[in-house]
Amino acid sequence: MRIAIPKERGVGENRVAASVEVIGKLTALGCTVVIEADAGEGAATPDQTYKDAGAEIAKDFAATVKGADMVWKITPPTKTEASKLTKGQIVAASLSALTDPQGAEMLSKSGVTGFAMELMPRISRAQSMDILSSQANLAGYKAVLNAADTYGRAFPMMMTAAGTVPPARAFIMGVGVAGLQAIATAKRLGAAVSATDVRPATKEQVASLGGKFLEVDPEMEKEAETEGGYAKEMPPEYFEKQKQKVRDHLPKQDIVVTTALIPGRPAPKLITKDMVESMKSGAVIVDMAAEAGGNCEMTKPGEIFTTPNGVIIDGRLNLPSMLAETASSLFAKNLFNFVSPHFDKESGKFAFDEEDKTVEGTMVCKDGKITNERVSEALSAKKPAAKKTAAKKSAAKKTTDTKDEKGA
Repeated sequence: MRIAIPKERGVGENRVAASVEVIGKLTALGCTVVIEADAGEGAATPDQTYKDAGAEIAKDFAATVKGADMVWKITPPTKTEASKLTKGQIVAASLSALTDPQGAEMLSKSGVTGFAMELMPRISRAQSMDILSSQANLAGYKAVLNAADTYGRAFPMMMTAAGTVPPARAFIMGVGVAGLQAIATAKRLGAAVSATDVRPATKEQVASLGGKFLEVDPEMEKEAETEGGYAKEMPPEYFEKQKQKVRDHLPKQDIVVTTALIPGRPAPKLITKDMVESMKSGAVIVDMAAEAGGNCEMTKPGEIFTTPNGVIIDGRLNLPSMLAETASSLFAKNLFNFVSPHFDKESGKFAFDEEDKTVEGTMVCKDGKITNERVSEALSAKKPAAKKTAAKKSAAKKTTDTKDEKGA
């Protein structure tokens, strides 16, 4: 069984879907692990370290995936990479299958079996396989460290001979895995922490970490969680109530970390321009939802900037990549925990049980077809929009051509 681990080529992507520990576990099963040269460079893991762990090093992407039974990646294969994959290969990665269903369709046309690890079902057995949780945990931690680095004052209360320094006030919006880690990190740094979430169950979690919960509408929040443990998109009237609560709360805050995401949808706008304008100069907003458009109306994805009233908005992307060595290690463990139960010792190969919930939930394509219903729906929704855009372009071209003819 040959497992290929290519180098990630995305801008700012320092992670790699391998770790020394996991390579050891794979080789112990009898697998051959092939890693592309310099794949671990951004995660402080040189090629020699992988060699010492038992892996082979290949010169480029094509050489890495050639003859491989399975390919592990952090990010989805690019069009060029997909063209080098062969029918029957298995790809396990974060495929962004709901936000970019065309990417899953492209993989299916290559004849590969694709596992979108971000679609791992939220069941207790799958916790060790959940890449969203492992990476979000690190992102929540890093978001607060980034805020502390940007904030121009101290976080904890300090009693000094020169006077008392009050603690920073940190407000966490969204209490999922990332939000809980952000609360815990802000508390460790000495901040006075408050938090809010649409799911009522998070109230106790916030309290257990020493934070105060900002409640919006307890009755509406009873129906705010899906069976899979994700937040639902709330009705407009809820967001109006939430905005008023937040509008009253924000002027007192020094640090705000927003984490609200809905799978496959644009990030909900929780902080409006007028709310930012009500905040004090020097306050910091770290928008962890920047990749999905941001929870703050003023966020510029990929940038840090200061507003005219002195509020710093941090919209940097891919926070786990800023902790690449740890993030890579956890990602690799997630992948190993996912595939290892399906390893057949007699044949020395992986035989995935398609009735297993973890397999059924993450498999998006096989034998040239899209196999995941949610991805199929997302693809269907994208296609009419694409046709509409094409029709508009065609109409615009005809109008231009007509004008040109008249002009001639």
